[in-house]
Amino acid sequence: MRPPNYWNNPACAPGWQARLLAPLAAIYAAATARRLSKKPDITARVPVICIGNLNIGGTGKTPATIALSLRLQGHGLTVHIVSRGYGGALSGPVQVDEVRHSARDTGDEPLLLAAFTPTWVARDRAAGVRAAQTAGAEVILLDDGFQNPSVQKDLSIIVVDARRGFGNGRVIPAGPLREPVAVGLGRCDILLSIGGAGDQDVFDANWSDHITLPHCRGQLVPLETGMDWADVKVLAFAGIGHPDKFFDTLRRLGAKVVRTKALDDHQPLSDVMLKRLEHEAATLNAQLVTTEKDAARLPKAYRAKVLTLPVRLQLTDWSEIDRRLAALGLISAG
Repeated sequence: MRPPNYWNNPACAPGWQARLLAPLAAIYAAATARRLSKKPDITARVPVICIGNLNIGGTGKTPATIALSLRLQGHGLTVHIVSRGYGGALSGPVQVDEVRHSARDTGDEPLLLAAFTPTWVARDRAAGVRAAQTAGAEVILLDDGFQNPSVQKDLSIIVVDARRGFGNGRVIPAGPLREPVAVGLGRCDILLSIGGAGDQDVFDANWSDHITLPHCRGQLVPLETGMDWADVKVLAFAGIGHPDKFFDTLRRLGAKVVRTKALDDHQPLSDVMLKRLEHEAATLNAQLVTTEKDAARLPKAYRAKVLTLPVRLQLTDWSEIDRRLAALGLISAG
C-alpha cells in the first residue's frame, strides 16, 4: 500500500486531510496505549533486543537487524531472530528453513534473515521467544514488535528513514505513525536514523528538538559483489517501503535505469506480472534487477533471470550500541 501524500507533509504543517482525520488518530493512539499497558507474557532467560519503528512501512529494520546480528555473532554469540512473518502462511513458532520454506510460507523478510542466523516465524511473539531460547539462543532479536507488549525487552532500538523522518508527525490514519513520536521515543533506548549525509541533515532540521535519547546514524551501502553496473541497461522493480531509494542507488552505481516498477511493500510477484516485466525488459534490451528482499519472493523459474543488488547497513559509530550490549553482559566493555 502506498502511503497517502499528506503523510509526507512536514510535521509543522499537517495538511487538511490529516487535521480532518485527527479524531480517528486519537482513537488509534489510545488503543495502542491501552495495549502497551498490559504486562508481558514472558521475560526471557536471555537478553531480548527489539528493532522496531514508529512508522508504518519500510524504515530499514531488516538491514538493521542483519547488521546487529552480525555484530553479535562477531563476539561469538548465538543469535536467533523472531519475526512475525508478514504475508506468510505459517503462524509458528517455526524455525525458517531456506531449503524447505518459501516466502509464501514465512514472508520475505524471515527468509532473508535466515541466511544470516537462525530465524523463527511466530505470530505469537512470546511463543517465538520461548522456542528460540529453548533452541539455544544466547540473545534474541525481535524483528519489529515494539508496539507488542507480550515480550519484555531488554533493549529497544527505533529505526527511522532519515529522508522521511516521522512524516507529518501524526498517528494513523492522519499520518504514518503507530504512536506519537514523544510517546514512542520515550519508551525506547536508542534511535537509529538511516540515510546519507544530506538526509541526516534534513532529519536533524525537522526532528532534533524531539530527540532526547542517544541517536545513532547509518546508511545503506551496496555490497561488493564484483558486478560492474556502469552503463548496464536495467529494468528495476522493487516492493519495499521506499522503492525510489533502490532505483536511486542503481543510478549512483552508473546503471542506465530505463524503466522502473514500484510495487507495494511485500507485494506478491505473480507469474503474470513477472512475464510482463520479462517481456518489457527484452523489448528494451535491459536486465531485470531487484532487491534482496524482493528476490526472496521470486519463483524458482525467475531466480536466474533477475539480478539482485544487495545492500548492507554501515553505522557511523557503534559505540552507544556497544555500550548497551556491554551493560547486558553480551560483549566486553570498552
